[in-house]
Amino acid sequence: MKLRELVRLLEGAGFRLVKEKGSIRYYGKPGVGRLVRVDYHGSKEVPSGTCQAILKAASLKEKS
Repeated sequence: MKLRELVRLLEGAGFRLVKEKGSIRYYGKPGVGRLVRVDYHGSKEVPSGTCQAILKAASLKEKS
């Protein structure tokens, strides 16, 4: 999954960019107690394990 697709998935679930520090972006959602960290490195493909960890932290499931 590309980074842009992952961000669209998060934003579609109600997450918004809360803060940005260098190449790291933090997304939050009202009602969720923690921030979801997404490392931004251009249009590269997000490794599958990293993608799954981000989706798990956001309580989302990857589309098949």
